[in-house]
Amino acid sequence: MNDDERTRTITWQDPTIGAAAMRTMSGLDYLHAMIDGAVPAPPIISLMDMRLISAETGTVTFECEPGESHYNPIGAVHGGFACTVLDSAAGCAVQTTLPQGTGYTSLEIKVNYLRPLSTKSGVLTAVGRVIKPGNRVAFAEATITDAEGRVVATASSTLLVFPIPA
Repeated sequence: MNDDERTRTITWQDPTIGAAAMRTMSGLDYLHAMIDGAVPAPPIISLMDMRLISAETGTVTFECEPGESHYNPIGAVHGGFACTVLDSAAGCAVQTTLPQGTGYTSLEIKVNYLRPLSTKSGVLTAVGRVIKPGNRVAFAEATITDAEGRVVATASSTLLVFPIPA
């Protein structure tokens, strides 16, 4: 390895453990169990260096810090990083409204990028909020702010809500 090479090791727990636990709890209870460490976070949390720090009915908050491994060819954090964080925040916000045995998936997401991200952006805060819960379709929005409190990206999302097969 030469001086300009970097490495990153990502570890995670078996995702089927959390998926099985999710079937036995409401969405809000599951996210609280994840925050408390009672159930493992999904692998995407490790991959994106995210931390779910709070969850209440209709809203969640994540923190994350972009690193060099998130950079694109022009030397800034790839837009897909922000999109993934926003998608997670919007989706988990909807999850807080779901009863036991109910899942969700994104149908669409629209992202507005307002500022570039880099390692100098510091710890980012992503907040997801439910705009309209639903039994079939739910609507949510999310924002990311940088360490100085500046909004760097926003999203609106439509999510499909469905019963989880046994």
